[in-house]
Amino acid sequence: MADRLTAIAIRIAALTGWRRATLATAMGGLAAFALPPFYVLPLLIPAFVVLIWLIDGATRTRQAYWTGFWFGLGHFVIGLYWIANAMLVDAARFWWMIPFSLLGLPAVISLIYIGTVAALSWRFGRRGSSRVLLFCGLWTVAELARGVLFTGFPWNMIGYSWNEVGPIRQAAAWVGVYGVSLLTVLAAAAPAILASGERRMPIKLITLYVALAIIGLFGWLRLADDHDDMVPGVTLRLVQPNIVQSLKWDQRAAAANFENLLELSGEPSKTPLTAILWPESATSYYLEREPAALEAIHDHVNGAMLITGSLRATRSDADGHVDYWNGMIALDKAGQVVGTYDKFHLVPFGEYVPFSHVLPIGKLTPGLADFSRGPGPRTLTVPGLPPFGPLICFEVIFPGAVVDRANPPKWLLTLTNDGWYGYSTGPFQHFVQAGWRAIEEGVPLVRVANTGISGVVDPYGKVIAELRLEERGYIDVPLPQALAAATIYAQFGDGPVWFFALVLIAIGIWVRNSGEFSN
Repeated sequence: MADRLTAIAIRIAALTGWRRATLATAMGGLAAFALPPFYVLPLLIPAFVVLIWLIDGATRTRQAYWTGFWFGLGHFVIGLYWIANAMLVDAARFWWMIPFSLLGLPAVISLIYIGTVAALSWRFGRRGSSRVLLFCGLWTVAELARGVLFTGFPWNMIGYSWNEVGPIRQAAAWVGVYGVSLLTVLAAAAPAILASGERRMPIKLITLYVALAIIGLFGWLRLADDHDDMVPGVTLRLVQPNIVQSLKWDQRAAAANFENLLELSGEPSKTPLTAILWPESATSYYLEREPAALEAIHDHVNGAMLITGSLRATRSDADGHVDYWNGMIALDKAGQVVGTYDKFHLVPFGEYVPFSHVLPIGKLTPGLADFSRGPGPRTLTVPGLPPFGPLICFEVIFPGAVVDRANPPKWLLTLTNDGWYGYSTGPFQHFVQAGWRAIEEGVPLVRVANTGISGVVDPYGKVIAELRLEERGYIDVPLPQALAAATIYAQFGDGPVWFFALVLIAIGIWVRNSGEFSN
């Protein structure tokens, strides 16, 4: 068996030119099918094993770099193709951006991160355990860096492939999704050493997979503590109006869109409602400045509070400058504003144009002015509800950056609109990633979408209620209790993951320099 694998590895490693690039691209695409919403987890093993063998066969750093680039391109084109759908909402203006969104973003990610990981793995590693350990540590560092550099884009981390495996997913409460990614890449790439001729190969692999099983056991024990406790006296109504994106900002449809929201909000409830929740930018106007709309809301919410996404504008008294915000407002039972929040992690080209003084293009969302950034994560306290952490759209995908650490919330509320992306993998990925923040922080998460997937996730990641993609309707649900104690991840963040990743890199280099294994 080992001899056959060695022969296969040698043939793969010897590939050059278009054959090497094609195989690397195919393996990257294959790995994407392990992620939401497909979850074909075993595909990660051939994908990463073949990538390791291709890196082994590189004759110089440049060749290893481009091997990693092609792997990344295949991976991110399959995983992120849905972004191009946003350009089709106003195709007459943005059709020319489709190639850039379909290929440009995956290419940039691959050039900066995946190519670099492959090049450094080849340059400082050696075939076998050295390269696998080094590659895993570097991949994890690249994921961590991707989450923060250039405004950050921590989408489709490899760890999300465990979303359907509850016990393993619980490891996010200790090391976050980045830590789960580290474990996943290590487990997927480790079989590559079977073709290296190393001593004690079976023992190494068995030890690794036993460790993974032990993590799963601890996760299973953690799930045993999930008692479905709910906050007494709190019932939330999640409203998903399912407004087609082409009509979302059409002023001719504004009245009908608003009536849609009011109709769903005014439906009778079996239990008194504490709060009604509307999605991101639920109205196409500045709701705080519309007394008639506020009065209509008051007449339809049946004594409940309303929390909604809304455009906001504030004028500076000093110079008269107007700031525009993608915001959230909370209205009490009397229709008075009792809390506001402004999005701080804005979407490049969607809510602002980077280098707008140079680039002659407009943002995708309506309006000429860029949105301003809010001050950052905060906790809102409003009557009748436990303190909550507000988030808008893709702010929720940033691990460790969703709560105010000085004033931690008891639950997270994220308002979004995935109507830009149609019926694609994007909204499913978005919902899954939001749910992992609940596990990491040990608090429930409530997600309300214009269309997308609206739902409630408990602190263990269990979805207790949801509205499907492109479904119009509402659900009345209780609010799960937060965990009594903060999770390890909430206390220490990604610091331990950085440490483990750097340790793997150091061990990989040490193994190479020890001369124990031949290359």
